[in-house]
Amino acid sequence: MSSFKFADEQLAGVYRAIRERRDVRTGFLPEPLPEELLCRLLNAAHQAPSVGLMQPWRFIVIRSAEVRRVVHGVFSDASRAAHETYSDERAELYSSLKLEGILSAPQNICIVCDPDNAKGHRLGRHTMPETATYSVVCAIQNFWLAARAEGVGVGWVSIFDPEALKSLLGIPASFVAVAYLCVGYVESFAAYPELERAGWEKRMPLEDALYSEHFGRPYLPEEKNS
Repeated sequence: MSSFKFADEQLAGVYRAIRERRDVRTGFLPEPLPEELLCRLLNAAHQAPSVGLMQPWRFIVIRSAEVRRVVHGVFSDASRAAHETYSDERAELYSSLKLEGILSAPQNICIVCDPDNAKGHRLGRHTMPETATYSVVCAIQNFWLAARAEGVGVGWVSIFDPEALKSLLGIPASFVAVAYLCVGYVESFAAYPELERAGWEKRMPLEDALYSEHFGRPYLPEEKNS
């Protein structure tokens, strides 16, 4: 056993945050987060790993109701277009889903990536430049898990025309709009993900995504390999 392992209570808290994290779309309370708490969550995001230590994330905190209304319009346009790609029961189910909390969450956060950031001196990006964006996703996950531990709901809205969102928020053309988050205190956290409860999709068992040595080769526990 590692001497660096967290105490059992601390360890349980980490796994609980992972297990109970939810993509929240409804039930946001109007009370904004205290500035100290918001900065604590953003600092957790800022502690994320990044390729070459380039730290490519940038956070745009949006509180203005006017800006959120315009952003909601960008979402609505994209959602209508997405709806047209479905038919029959799937289209009906899509229409019933609550896919964002842009107007109800008291603050939104747009997280973008600067893929050409000079920090890190391109270490790790020569062969996989997309790792800059992957690094931003790590920051988002940090934020999300810290938020759940603090009792704060987060909803990731991905139904946007990225270029329209960038134009609206004045994001440089070379940047990548990675996530638009709705953030706030909530009435409750659901026991199961919204899309699972709505019947949109089911969670895949771990064994269906797990292989040994090569892709497609069934996973064998260590004792069976020896």
